[in-house]
Amino acid sequence: MYTLLVIVFVLAYSAIAFEHPLRVNKSASALLGAGIMWTIYAVTTGNHHLVTEQLNENLASTAQIIFFLLGAMTIVELVDAHDGFEVITSRITTTSQSVLIVLIGIVTFFLSAMLDNLTTTIVMISLTKKLLDNHEDRLLFAGMIVIAANAGGAWSPIGDVTTTMLWIGGQISSLGIIKSVFLASVANLAIPLVVVSFMLKGKSVEKKAEQNGSGTTTKFERNLVFVVGLGALVMVPAFKEITHLPPFMGILTGLGVLWLVAELVHKEKPDEEKEHLTIVHALAKIDMASILFFVGILMAVAILENTHILTAVATWLNKTIGQQSIIVALIGLISAIIDNVPLVAASMGMYDIHQFPMDNSLWTSLAFCAGTGGSILIIGSAAGVAAMGLEKINFFWYVKKISWLALLGYIGGILVFLIQSKLFHG
Repeated sequence: MYTLLVIVFVLAYSAIAFEHPLRVNKSASALLGAGIMWTIYAVTTGNHHLVTEQLNENLASTAQIIFFLLGAMTIVELVDAHDGFEVITSRITTTSQSVLIVLIGIVTFFLSAMLDNLTTTIVMISLTKKLLDNHEDRLLFAGMIVIAANAGGAWSPIGDVTTTMLWIGGQISSLGIIKSVFLASVANLAIPLVVVSFMLKGKSVEKKAEQNGSGTTTKFERNLVFVVGLGALVMVPAFKEITHLPPFMGILTGLGVLWLVAELVHKEKPDEEKEHLTIVHALAKIDMASILFFVGILMAVAILENTHILTAVATWLNKTIGQQSIIVALIGLISAIIDNVPLVAASMGMYDIHQFPMDNSLWTSLAFCAGTGGSILIIGSAAGVAAMGLEKINFFWYVKKISWLALLGYIGGILVFLIQSKLFHG
């Protein structure tokens, strides 16, 4: 059974990677792969109660991510429909792509630490769509946004799902992760950012033609929707901290507030004038194929977790290699292929909290490597998968243009982390 599950996963993964040559949508490959894997597991296990229980558990965690994604994407679409991003784009006056990519990278890095890497990626890619007309240029920017979002998320307890898991589990503290990982995260972004800015030297920004899109929103309406929409996104970490409810509840509550504001602001307008300014219209613009891809890939990886295949890999690494820093670096590289959440979950179960107490270098390096290693491949992180759907990024285009940059940043970040650990912890 285990061999068969791995074969199906590899085939589904290959079909996703070869989406363009095969001319088969990646969402179809992900959903079919997940369906076949769960079928094999159910038939060979025979314990239908156990399988159903595990399926329900995984469906609950997957649904949380999907609802979060839906909420964030709808908020961004509604702000966009009101030309709300004009508040930012009108203030960006540079005509140099090398300057613009540095600005975008820095903003993404810090915004990701405040929000999270997934939401930040959605917001920043929507922003670059407003700033750049050429799709090929936007692809490069989208790749750098993925690297910056994952680097920014790695040093914040709320910036990435894996750091949040370690934070809630008591393996890291808020101050501990910032002190240990911030410099490594800066290096992780700075190295590829410097390389790309040199590559873009002399290239000018092809700005989109001025669109006063709708012509039906006033300056007050644009600013109001932008402030409420961004506020809804920014308040999610605080909502989670205060209520201890999962982030998707925060994003859905924020969406409800924005929906109410939009309805009240436009209530006097005729239906045909306000139709494109409604949440219903924003929902219709969301790429549902990307949402279904998320469902498929998360449910496929869940099988590898439930059958303890990932735990077996982690245990094998521990026995074969033994060197803690090398194992953690390898876990980061593996997280470029397999979702980092079950990998970190397996690692948390593998190492005892009493043997490795809070803020031990094992946990902080794990947070960095699992958080940033996913940037090496486009489907190695939630941010990458979101970018792939939003900008229709080809798997092999990313491998050719971005992966080597992400790998350079990853190696540079690890070196900075090791040097910092050596200097301050003997």
